[in-house]
Amino acid sequence: MKIAVDAMGGDYAPEEVVLGAIEAVKSYSLDVVLVGDTNKIEEVLNRYGAKDNSHLSIVHASQVIDMGEHPAQAIRKKKDASIVVATQLVKDGACDAVVAPGSTGAAVTAALLGLGRIKGIERPCIATPIPSKKGITVLLDSGANANSKPKHLVEGAIMGSHYAKYILGVDKPAVGLLNIGEEASKGNELAQATYPLLEKMKTISFYGNVEGRDIPKGTVDVVVCDGFVGNVILKFGEGMAMFIIRLVKDTIKSSGFIAKLGALAVYPALRTLKKRLDFTEYGGAPLLGVDGSFIICHGSSKAKAIKNAIRVAGELAQQDVVGHIRKSIEEEEVEQYDSEN
Repeated sequence: MKIAVDAMGGDYAPEEVVLGAIEAVKSYSLDVVLVGDTNKIEEVLNRYGAKDNSHLSIVHASQVIDMGEHPAQAIRKKKDASIVVATQLVKDGACDAVVAPGSTGAAVTAALLGLGRIKGIERPCIATPIPSKKGITVLLDSGANANSKPKHLVEGAIMGSHYAKYILGVDKPAVGLLNIGEEASKGNELAQATYPLLEKMKTISFYGNVEGRDIPKGTVDVVVCDGFVGNVILKFGEGMAMFIIRLVKDTIKSSGFIAKLGALAVYPALRTLKKRLDFTEYGGAPLLGVDGSFIICHGSSKAKAIKNAIRVAGELAQQDVVGHIRKSIEEEEVEQYDSEN
């Protein structure tokens, strides 16, 4: 596999992005194409003794899209931006997947304009893996579409189910519709209109309605909702995880000698807990529904997150998740659903 990486995207580019790529080619059987300012990328490669690594190459891009820029305007204005060039490499068949740290808006726009949508998909969505009691729960949409319609949630259910099956290894993923209660009659107009559509689908295993607390419990493998609600849940979860870790550390520091001694005994368990809650372990979130393998990374991603994002990008392409989604969309005849109703 050959993965195109936007080396200029994110808060710590290009240093951490390039370092993550170096670590990725050491650990996985794939090649990485670093897209961005050649001089800056080579400087980092030289610093880490990786300039002559045959699994790393550079494609120059003279422009960068900053976090504060309007995504659509920037994409159209900056034709040689690193994210645009990286996406074009996949479009042209030179690479198998894209890893995009930095502006989520710019990444989504570049993917939509550069790769297009899978036929039958009206709204691609971001699928985010969230640690749960039973392993991982996939939440989607987690931010691509603030205003969704029933058809879009149906599309999300199909895409999330295939991601859980082929990337997370769940044989028959259970799909839940996020709601304020378990009864089919519960919820707003969107939830009530979506429920019967999911219920009659052939290519997914629909569990029914689930509530917010079911996400960390792992009640289902995939949870679908609109992007506004999904993003709020995601950001709240990230903040709560960081708060819990900080609270435990501060409590131990302010406690007496006996408590600190006890903390040493449970330190391995605390380290395991931190690892499970650490978003860098999961690398990035796939943008599902575009006609190509595309991974979006957190803006603050460092080398570890980039490394894991490259791994997931390779798996996404290798497992042909896009092809499986396309097949299910055709089988379910999703295009028959009127997105206005």
